Amino acid sequence: MGIIEIIQKKIRRGELSKEEIAYFIENFTSGKIADYQASALITAIFINKMSREETINLTMAMANSGDTLDLSGIEGIKVDKHSTGGVGDKTTLIVGPMVAALGVPVAKMSGRALGFGGGTIDKLESIKNFKIELTREQFISNVNRMKMAVCAQTGVLAPADKKIYALRDVTGTVEDLSLIASSVMSKKIAGGADAIVLDVKAGGGAFMKTYDDALQLAKIMVDIGNGVGRKTVALITGMDQPLGYAVGNALEVKEAIAAVKGRGPADLMEVCVTLAAYMILLAGKTGDLDAAKKLAAETTRNGSAYKKLQEFVEAQGGDVSYITNPDTFPLASNVVAVTSPAEGFVRSISAEGIGSISMELGAGRIKKDDAIDYAAGIMLNKKIGDAVKKGETLAWLHTNDRDRIPKAQERLLTCYTFGDVQPEPVALIYKVITA
Repeated sequence: MGIIEIIQKKIRRGELSKEEIAYFIENFTSGKIADYQASALITAIFINKMSREETINLTMAMANSGDTLDLSGIEGIKVDKHSTGGVGDKTTLIVGPMVAALGVPVAKMSGRALGFGGGTIDKLESIKNFKIELTREQFISNVNRMKMAVCAQTGVLAPADKKIYALRDVTGTVEDLSLIASSVMSKKIAGGADAIVLDVKAGGGAFMKTYDDALQLAKIMVDIGNGVGRKTVALITGMDQPLGYAVGNALEVKEAIAAVKGRGPADLMEVCVTLAAYMILLAGKTGDLDAAKKLAAETTRNGSAYKKLQEFVEAQGGDVSYITNPDTFPLASNVVAVTSPAEGFVRSISAEGIGSISMELGAGRIKKDDAIDYAAGIMLNKKIGDAVKKGETLAWLHTNDRDRIPKAQERLLTCYTFGDVQPEPVALIYKVITA
């Protein structure tokens, strides 16, 4: 058995055995298989797809490629939440404090930016001195003390996924069901949580462009999670326009701060309250969904979610003044309005286009070693269904590189379409998958 034979087998649309997958994961993790060989196999998988059996075997091989985190020392049902990625998706920064404020332990490993979708870790790093790397002891201690910890995926937990994740981002192979499912679930399984809530995005600003693809991915991941003894639920949520108004790291953290105070945009608040409610249900705090939603929403009204966000940031070394005074975040040196060329109603927004423009302004990575400008991004002023007058501001571009503005202005205008009739409200939550 060798990597060349395995690559050739997948190129010829063969089904890889459990042993072949294990061989690839073990030897790629140890460095015996080069990045370019792994990229070739990942590309072959992207083109020719994987069966259910291959996907499960890949997931478990990645989960077992390093240590697994034993969270048995944490009292209560440990709940994790994961999003498949979308534009303006800052839900972890809101849902985590809401749930932790109710005494439910939230133990979460998060990733960096992948393609045009922003990464939770990148957002957190926009807070001065925030530590995204924790030891196992620090992680467990933080969850025990204040019910919440979020850290970057460590080198010893699912290390194969970390290496594959980086290659997918720069080889155009992000949007594959098996690779996404195995990446997500290997981390969740290795991370040791008892229950998992998955936010599977569907639409133009998601990796799953259609509802059917999102449904298929959700079912695969729920099947994997429940099959290994983790209570798993998946929500299919809409991503046909950015979630909230902020796109870009520091901009999104500031919007998240407003949300934990109950002052976030309506679409963002609805998705976050629903995600939090299912985490509360799986943790056994209540058996009723409506009651769980009320509990979650109340944390944003009584100040407990906001307080928990401060505790969380302080516990991981972050400068809490960024939370108590969001003006502390650096502002980009160039903030430029893009105005509407038409009058009427906003009929559609290309969420993927907005995410791509934000990335090009400096908010994301084109190559895996690119530096991120935490102040860069886009603040939308008009969303689908909003009335707009000619010359009115559609969005503001934030960047520290003035040379990027002209192209970004042109591209942003192509992301909007207008009409004389107000469109129907955009769907936010399509379906919940429990088995």
